[in-house]
Amino acid sequence: MEVLGIGDNVVDKYVHLNLMYPGGNAVNFSVFSKKLGVDAAFMGTFGNDQEARHVEQVLQELQIDVSRCRHFDGENGCARVTLENGDRVFLGSNEGGVTRMYPLQLTEDDKAYIRNFAVMHTGLYSHTGHLLPELTQLGVPLSFDFSDDFEEEQVDKYIGYADFAFFSCSHLTDEAAQDYIRSKWAGGNQLIIATRGSSRSMAYDGTRFYFQEPMVVEAVDTMGAGDSYIAAFLIHYLREKNVQAAMIEGSRFAAESCLVEGSFGYGVPYN
Repeated sequence: MEVLGIGDNVVDKYVHLNLMYPGGNAVNFSVFSKKLGVDAAFMGTFGNDQEARHVEQVLQELQIDVSRCRHFDGENGCARVTLENGDRVFLGSNEGGVTRMYPLQLTEDDKAYIRNFAVMHTGLYSHTGHLLPELTQLGVPLSFDFSDDFEEEQVDKYIGYADFAFFSCSHLTDEAAQDYIRSKWAGGNQLIIATRGSSRSMAYDGTRFYFQEPMVVEAVDTMGAGDSYIAAFLIHYLREKNVQAAMIEGSRFAAESCLVEGSFGYGVPYN
């Protein structure tokens, strides 16, 4: 199995530590997938600063294929972060830097490359909404992360392209989350999954709901927990086609990732 993350790469700058860690939804998906034992690639845009060099170097060290990435003059994506009792708190960002400034455009070679993967993952922060019509014509299942600050206009615009749609719904009650994802199901074989922090996650296939309690740990850092859930869920679902088993693996791996600083470590000082 080979999987592909498309879109955002960032550094998360922990202001209380003066350390920056590589991350971003698409990068995290690729790295977590690699940690789970599958080949992974990342397609996105790097700037020409210290932050970009660090992320790219780490991905190469982890043997993530970055051969289809673009490079532009400008700031790499970065966010300012702190921790409160192990829970990451965002303080601001440059909204993706060059990823936002130079939207990814696909060549025919890119499309041929993408067709080799078992699944591709992107999301709201990846600035790839304009690519969804093209991506869904390539015969590869598409996973899309709506994160936790989704807007109704965005959801309604993109949800129909996703084979797997992920939402972070810790701000909703159990009943409200069920009502919401039921209302957004777009038909066919689509699966919608809602993670809810320390409350149970849920999945909906158009017919029934599935539920999974989180695995409780004393979190060091919750950064990347949702992305680790997504990676483990997708890999196990594609292997076994069992929603409940995939949710169990997602919860297990998300708990494990909460014991690591940053999304997946590799922090270095920044200027």
